[in-house]
Amino acid sequence: MLGVFEWCPSKCILWEKMELNIKKNESSNFIFILGITYLDHAGSALFPESLLKAFTDDLRNNVYGNPHSQNIISKLTYDTIEHVRYRILQHFHTTSEDYTIIFTSGCTTALKLVAEAFPWIPEGTKQPSSRFCYLTDSHTSVVGIRGITASMNVLSVPIKPKEILLSEKNRLSAEEQNCTTPHLFSYPAQSNFSGTKYPLSWIQDIKSGHLCPIKIPGKWFVLLDAASYVSSSPLDLGVHQADFIPISFYKIFGFPTGLGALLVNNRIAPLLKKTYFGGGTAAAYLAGEDFYFPRKSIAERFEDGTVSFLDIIALKHGFDVLEKLTGGMEKIKQHTFALARYTYNVLCTLKYANGAPVVRIYSDTDFSNPDVQGPIINFNILDENGEVIGFSQVDKMASLYNIHVRTGCFCNTGACQMHLGISNEDIQRNLQAGHVCGDDIDLVDGRPTGSVRISFGYMSSFEDAQTFLKFIIATRLSKSDTKIPFQSSVTMLTTESVPDDHPSFSSADKLSPIPHISDRELWNNSSMTMTSGSWQPPKAEAESIRAAVCETAIPTCRRGGKPITVTNIYLYPIKSCSAFEVTEWPVGNQGLLYDRNWMIVNENGVCITQKQEPRLCLINPSIDLKKKIMVIQAEGMDPVSVSLEENTGKEAVICESKVCSHRVKTYDCGERIAGWFSMFLARPCRLIRQSSDMKNMSHQKNTKGMLSFLTIFVIPQLEEPLETEELIRRFRANIVISAPESFEEEEWAEISIGALRLQVVGPCSRCQIICINQQSGERNKEFMQSLSVARGRKVIFIYLKNPYFKFIASCSLSFCCKSSLASQGSEALPVPAKH
Repeated sequence: MLGVFEWCPSKCILWEKMELNIKKNESSNFIFILGITYLDHAGSALFPESLLKAFTDDLRNNVYGNPHSQNIISKLTYDTIEHVRYRILQHFHTTSEDYTIIFTSGCTTALKLVAEAFPWIPEGTKQPSSRFCYLTDSHTSVVGIRGITASMNVLSVPIKPKEILLSEKNRLSAEEQNCTTPHLFSYPAQSNFSGTKYPLSWIQDIKSGHLCPIKIPGKWFVLLDAASYVSSSPLDLGVHQADFIPISFYKIFGFPTGLGALLVNNRIAPLLKKTYFGGGTAAAYLAGEDFYFPRKSIAERFEDGTVSFLDIIALKHGFDVLEKLTGGMEKIKQHTFALARYTYNVLCTLKYANGAPVVRIYSDTDFSNPDVQGPIINFNILDENGEVIGFSQVDKMASLYNIHVRTGCFCNTGACQMHLGISNEDIQRNLQAGHVCGDDIDLVDGRPTGSVRISFGYMSSFEDAQTFLKFIIATRLSKSDTKIPFQSSVTMLTTESVPDDHPSFSSADKLSPIPHISDRELWNNSSMTMTSGSWQPPKAEAESIRAAVCETAIPTCRRGGKPITVTNIYLYPIKSCSAFEVTEWPVGNQGLLYDRNWMIVNENGVCITQKQEPRLCLINPSIDLKKKIMVIQAEGMDPVSVSLEENTGKEAVICESKVCSHRVKTYDCGERIAGWFSMFLARPCRLIRQSSDMKNMSHQKNTKGMLSFLTIFVIPQLEEPLETEELIRRFRANIVISAPESFEEEEWAEISIGALRLQVVGPCSRCQIICINQQSGERNKEFMQSLSVARGRKVIFIYLKNPYFKFIASCSLSFCCKSSLASQGSEALPVPAKH
């Protein structure tokens, strides 16, 4: 096996020369305290502690008021903002004589401002019309400009990177260049997908007419999307004078967020059109008549309302700290490139025993020149057969090593299509299969829908690169030549409506073509009432809803008489806490009674799961139906009890919370319980319970109950073999059933327990919680990887839905395969019509 440390001294020649002299206690202790390896600097930089301290000290020592007022403290704010404008221009090697800074909420807003204010000439006028051209390797926010131009009857033209190199053939004649029709060409200084740096020389070549994106008379202006580029490279606007440069400051400093700017070349500024005028933009206007006169300053004319003045003041400290810690952007450029080059070279050498590469890198360069390649590496991991391992699986494994990467298409569909070979028809088919931008459906028909991206920033260290490379080696090469023996299979049926991670549906798992369900029920609460606009079961059937599930399952013979039986029943009263085993239990219209009816939230009201707090598994809730209480226990703590009766008093505050993107109504369980959990977890937190008041939730989809089942396909022999009981704890099933054959559940389209029939609606990938020892709270990184290697694909369970919400006490099990279900036609249970 290739050793990372052995490779380093001979190959990473640039390292000693380029490493920055950053004090860890100032800039990076945020990272080291959490013990994480952060590799998403292209998404956002991390802010150093010294930046926060300098900013908060400033706020303690000064009072800043609204800059539109005329008092002393407001004048201080205005002058400070103007100073920051000059500091920004200085950072980009230009002056206020050439450029104006317009503060926005981010790069996207800056791009939208250009689209709305550019002096477009629409089709159908006497003079030639304008064109908006953009490089296909552009961020969504650039491509989105065409939505505005279309509304103005202006044509948009996408240009592929290879086509722009041939555009010299489109050079205009002198007469055509004299045409004054304005056209706009946009391209990224650095691709946020691959890190490719496009030539800044294009700016002058296009403006001078030496390069023409398309052959059409007129004058070209250049919009340079610099958001990705300026986070790790110097930009000299004194040399490369683009007309518009949008940026986001959190890409550079990490703080503040929600603040960007549009740098506008003063030569085009007078041509920009403004329609809306907000507070502070008007020199004079009339409320009763259509009269408005704008302010003379371009910045004040386009900065609607009061700017985010405290965030702008924070930028001053951002520039100070960046210069102090790094010595400037040129050193950051060399430092981050050295890390990327080293990592790229190692990844290229990693091979399986059969000679197959471990990764497929999507790049236009060989990482030999920091002027043409930024500190971004985009790739997919392959198995020994050359098949892509889904990016969501890689992301989950990386998180077990506390490595944070970015996955998907990174809001850059054009580059994603170009590098991954995804056609326009593929994009549309993937959408029909349920895949949308930003989800974790990583494979459709075995083909990747996105990739994995790592990116380095000025805080990144050589240890970060090595940690990542050792993760790749440990998870892909350490056991690639070892055949893993299997234990017997165990299949589980769970009423966990939504697991502790978002489900991932993939047609690559070859399930039946049943519609994807986008919103899922989060908690199972028997006391929830159906909304008046929803289907209600007949009265006779409603009485059976409170039936019980028991262990005495009647076996049903299938495939040669092999029995399938229920072996265990568990419920999880508090989401992500320990299981409570029972021999029989009532069910309601949402599943097992009181299952996942409570959850723990942090001080911001956000649900905490074992992924963030593994010690949740050490909290043991149990339900006493006779006493109508839930008893909560944990080692070293006195037991505490919670009433099962909902707090309907006036002191109960009903609020809304989100769990796995689903909105639920909850109420707080009080200070006594909050103190108990806060003491045990050593962090501020509270216990909340889902309210039965669902009257305002009727507009949400799929608010009816839903059961799902989870299968352990095969259990490999691990370095530390696990007993079946421990496996059941890790997979957090509600109903455990025996299965005669491994993986046969992938052929199921329907499951029956007595008269209860459940339909399969799709697969869900299992999250990292299965890697947590439920008795100690310790993580086992190797567990998920062993399952994935043994299975040859991601570890999944299958979602089921009960269309009638009719639960029967009988527990005989039967299964209907996809092939037989498809042939049944109308015999399959219909979904009830909505009134």
